[in-house]
Amino acid sequence: MRRAQIIPPRSHMAQSGGGGGGMAAKRGKLSSSGAGAGAAGEDRLSALPDDVLVLILVRIGLTAEAARTSVLSRRWRHLWPLLPELRFDNTPDGHRIGEVLGAPDPPPPLRFIYVFTEDSSPDSLEAWLPVAARRLSGDLFYFNALPFKEKVEEEEEEEEEEEDQAGESDAGAVQLPCFENATGINISLALLGLTLPPAGTFARLVNLALYCVRLRGPCELSDVVSSQRCPSLQRLTAGNIRGVDRLTIHSETLLELDLYYLKGLLQLTVVAPKLKVLKLLGCFDMDKPVASISAPRLQVLKWRDSYDPSSVQLGDLGQLRRLKADCVLVYCEHGSVENRRVLNLWQQFRSILMLNIVLTYPPDIIGSLPYSIEDITVLPRTIFLTLEVKNEGHNFGPSSFHMLRLCTGIRRLSLVLNTSKGLEILCSKVCITNICFAISESCDSSKVSACQSGCTCDQPANWKTEELSLNRLTEVEGTDLRGAEHEVVFMERLFSWATMLKKMEITFDYSVTKSKARELLQTLASFSRPEALVEFYMYDDADKESTYMLTTEDKEL
Repeated sequence: MRRAQIIPPRSHMAQSGGGGGGMAAKRGKLSSSGAGAGAAGEDRLSALPDDVLVLILVRIGLTAEAARTSVLSRRWRHLWPLLPELRFDNTPDGHRIGEVLGAPDPPPPLRFIYVFTEDSSPDSLEAWLPVAARRLSGDLFYFNALPFKEKVEEEEEEEEEEEDQAGESDAGAVQLPCFENATGINISLALLGLTLPPAGTFARLVNLALYCVRLRGPCELSDVVSSQRCPSLQRLTAGNIRGVDRLTIHSETLLELDLYYLKGLLQLTVVAPKLKVLKLLGCFDMDKPVASISAPRLQVLKWRDSYDPSSVQLGDLGQLRRLKADCVLVYCEHGSVENRRVLNLWQQFRSILMLNIVLTYPPDIIGSLPYSIEDITVLPRTIFLTLEVKNEGHNFGPSSFHMLRLCTGIRRLSLVLNTSKGLEILCSKVCITNICFAISESCDSSKVSACQSGCTCDQPANWKTEELSLNRLTEVEGTDLRGAEHEVVFMERLFSWATMLKKMEITFDYSVTKSKARELLQTLASFSRPEALVEFYMYDDADKESTYMLTTEDKEL
């Protein structure tokens, strides 16, 4: 089944980039005195210097809006082609974009280009990409979205297989030019074909992100992203890419590498002495992938993929601080391939500062497969544990208790609950002396089916009575708490285990009513010891960008 392409929100991207600052960048000859100011009929706004007027047009946003604004006065009409930033939202004609990009004579450099289209063709892209490559001295964001079409999964899979077997011909593919002066390239093509430039140097390129493309020969991705062609590259992201069976990266400058869903990848080689972050997700189809990683300064490794120590060479990872493996199935056959490859990765590390564990409750199989989490008997020693639980509304207490029992020396705990399948939420707070306890259920509570009475997810029940000493915990933070019974029970037990807890901070999910929040506030506050500081928060709006504090005396609840 074709995976949905990942596209940042249009409203956000259309306003990002260089903003209004840095107007001193070269963009053609502009008057500094506002020629013609004071003439009969001129308004005071038009009397402003050209630099200021261009800044006003930049703030308008979309280039079409700026052009329409410019027709209000003859004084403004020559200014909009001199904008240092161009934004095109859902522009169907690529030739028109090319005309706008080539309008000034001589054309000033651009620090930001944003283009959003729907179901664009290779011909349409090639009408403006070469011009953009010549003028761009900053960042390019291009996103091509497919219109929504209902297709059964079988038809999509057949279509993908046919296209994958279409050969290596570059006919009908987008020809990517060499952006010699660009600092950032972010492209999503809705799985159109893409041919990389066989020559030229991306001399200033720092960030490269390719999404949803089908790479065509003769030039390989390995050739473009290595130091010889990208001598300044620091961040590389490749997601949902077809046509990469072997990827070899030799980079002296690369700091972050994020690879996910590279369909058909057989071999990965990375030689990057400065690399600090490596993320790998769903790239290898085989159980025994071939990979060689040489990154002695690596600090973060998120290997959510097939793993076999006999075919994957990780090299010296003496500076590694954070490790995240693939999902652990709470219910599966004992000794399953999925859980075994996670255990194989963990066994390569005796200790790790920050360990991420993902526990998954596959839907519709609880009760039909064994409870296998207790097959895990040892974990790397860790101080800061992140425990993500994809529980589909089921009781996560037994499995979480088992994992905590293997990590009694932790100082910080981040517990992330996802009741919606496939969505991951990471706790971003990092504090050396704290525990971050984050409960986050991302889907609406009305869409989460309640666990049925007597469900086996509550077994074994000994976690509710057994003692557990977590006497290094100092702080607990709970995010998006909804107040399900098993959540409250787990919170109560957690406070009994964490005898040195000093602070609890709870943020209720936006869907929780104020009356429900007051009830939860009083219940959770009753669990804490007198010496612990307890704080409660609610979101200001559904965007969850800001919160406000509640107290037990809050009468407005």
